[in-house]
Amino acid sequence: MREIRVEAPGLFTTVQDLGRPGFGTLGVSASGAADPIALRLGNRLVGNRENAAALEMTLLGGTFLFSDETIVAITGSDFAPVLDGVPVSLWSPFRVTSRQRLQIGSTRTGARCYLCVQGGVVVKPFLGSASTHILSGLGGLEGRALRKGDILSIGPQQLKFSRKKLASHVIAQLAFRKKLRVTGGPQWEWFMVPSQEAFFRDVYRVTEEANRMGLRLEGVAITARSAEPMITEGVSLGAVQVPPGGQPIILFVEQQTTGGYPKIANIISADIASVGQLRPRDEIRFERVTMAEARRLLMEQEGLLASEMLEA
Repeated sequence: MREIRVEAPGLFTTVQDLGRPGFGTLGVSASGAADPIALRLGNRLVGNRENAAALEMTLLGGTFLFSDETIVAITGSDFAPVLDGVPVSLWSPFRVTSRQRLQIGSTRTGARCYLCVQGGVVVKPFLGSASTHILSGLGGLEGRALRKGDILSIGPQQLKFSRKKLASHVIAQLAFRKKLRVTGGPQWEWFMVPSQEAFFRDVYRVTEEANRMGLRLEGVAITARSAEPMITEGVSLGAVQVPPGGQPIILFVEQQTTGGYPKIANIISADIASVGQLRPRDEIRFERVTMAEARRLLMEQEGLLASEMLEA
């Protein structure tokens, strides 16, 4: 079986697919790729199904040695990858031969990149998914981030290999945003009008307390009408919670499945991938859209993903 040896794991590298939705009632959040668009496109470039498992790297990539010939694509943010010292392009499949070494450096743009290999990374599934769920220590490779010396198996390789790359206009249209679109949250009416206005007017900064569970923001404090505690309820991916201090928190792919803080807004599905590319100290703004607009934007995004996106 073809294998990848981890010579250097990078800052935080995990096995991820598109996650395991549907288990929130059991207290298990979906997990999955922080930037699902980058994962889906990377898998398509190497001829995999969109949900195949790949390696997700955060801020600093790793070094990987391949045992056999493999078709590879790197998507997401630019981590300056090199193959045996020669730079390789993002968003385009390339061939790695036996004993070649792929080095993925530190990010030049967003927070995460994806290493997709033809055949996918093979690990034992948990609840139908290969995704690593760090919070519970389940899925992926032993439920943890990769370490030096780990060996990963790769699934069967196909014979077909296209040298086409993702069209530049598609990359531009799917580029991550720092003005995140939201719909009103379940407790929108709990917040005073000045706080509602400030939430959309002012800039928020992503703090160092940002990971796959959530992103804590700092900026103007927003205040609920009442300090009375609310009953704990289910929370969704992308919910913007406001704890007593008034500094919002974006709940992300490994979020707790219930919460007792009011939610002023929710990131729309079309912008979840952008949240996955936010780094500490990034400055963001929020823009309110209607539910109908949120559906339209998601349909447009899916329409683009379903279109012919490759060019020679």
